[in-house]
Amino acid sequence: MVLQFLALAAGLALLTGGAEYLVRGAISLANRLGMPPLLIGLTVVGFGTSMPELLVSLQAALSGSPAIAVGNVVGSNTANILLILGVAAMISPIAARIPNLNRDLVMMLMAALVILGLGYWGVATFWSGLAMFAALVGYLAWVTHSDRQRMTEEEAELALKIAGWKEALFIVGGLAALFLGADMLIDAATVIARSFGISEAVIGLTIVAIGTSLPELATSVVAAFRRHAEVALGNVVGSNIFNILGTLGITAMVVPVPIEHSMASFDIPFMLAVSVALIALVLIAGRISRGAGIAMVALYASYIIWLF
Repeated sequence: MVLQFLALAAGLALLTGGAEYLVRGAISLANRLGMPPLLIGLTVVGFGTSMPELLVSLQAALSGSPAIAVGNVVGSNTANILLILGVAAMISPIAARIPNLNRDLVMMLMAALVILGLGYWGVATFWSGLAMFAALVGYLAWVTHSDRQRMTEEEAELALKIAGWKEALFIVGGLAALFLGADMLIDAATVIARSFGISEAVIGLTIVAIGTSLPELATSVVAAFRRHAEVALGNVVGSNIFNILGTLGITAMVVPVPIEHSMASFDIPFMLAVSVALIALVLIAGRISRGAGIAMVALYASYIIWLF
C-alpha cells in the first residue's frame, strides 16, 4: 500500500510538472508561428492547463473507471471555485476587474447546466460529447473575435520564446510526463479506493480532482501574492468551462461515460450551486473578500469531510 501512495504522489508530481513544461513549450511554438497573444491565452494555455484533467478522465474512462472520470471534472470545478479562489482571496481580496467577465460567467453557468442535464440523463454519449466540444470551439471563436483589440498585461507576458530544441523537449517531455502521470494516478487511486472501501466516485471528486487542479492552484497563489488575484478568477472561470465542454466532451467522444445517480443527485447540483453563488458574489459585491475566501475554504473542507 505504501507503494501505491508513492505512485499516487509521483503521478500528481508528473501531472503538475508536465503541464507547466507543456504550456511553456507550446507558448513558445505559438509565438514562433505568429499566433496573437489572446488566441494563445485562450487555446494553448487553456488546453495546456486543462490537460491533466483531460488525460486523467480519458485514462479513467478507458480503464473502466468512469466514476473517476466524471468525479474528476465535477470535483475539479468545485475545488477551483471554493478552494483555489478561496485561498487566493485569503491572500489578497479579488476584485472583478476582468473585461467581459459577465460573458464568461454566463458560459460557465451554461456548461454547469449541461453536465446537470447529462447527470439526470445518466450518460454522456458520443453525440453529447461532440455537441459540448463544438460549443467550446464556437465559444473560443466568439471570444477571439470580440476581444481581438484587447491586450492585457497577462497576454503580453505570453510573448515567450525559447530555443528550438528546448521548445521540442518541453512539449514532448511535458506530454510524456502527463500521460505517465495520468496512468500512475488512476492505477494508484483505484487500488487505494478499493482497499479502503471508498467509492471511485469519491476518489475522483477529492484526491484526483485536487491533484489535477494543482497547476491552477499554484498559478493562483503566485498571482495573489503578486497582488494580481483577479488573474485567479479568470483562470478558474476559463478552467471550469474547459473542464466540462472540453474534458468531458472529448472523453465522451472517445467512450460513452455513465454518470452515477449519487453524483447526479448531489455532487453535480452542489457544483452548480457554488457556481451560482460565485456569480452572485461577483455581480452583487464586485469582489471576493478575505472573509468570503475563508468561508469558501471552510465550505470546501466540510464538503470533503462529508464525502469521506
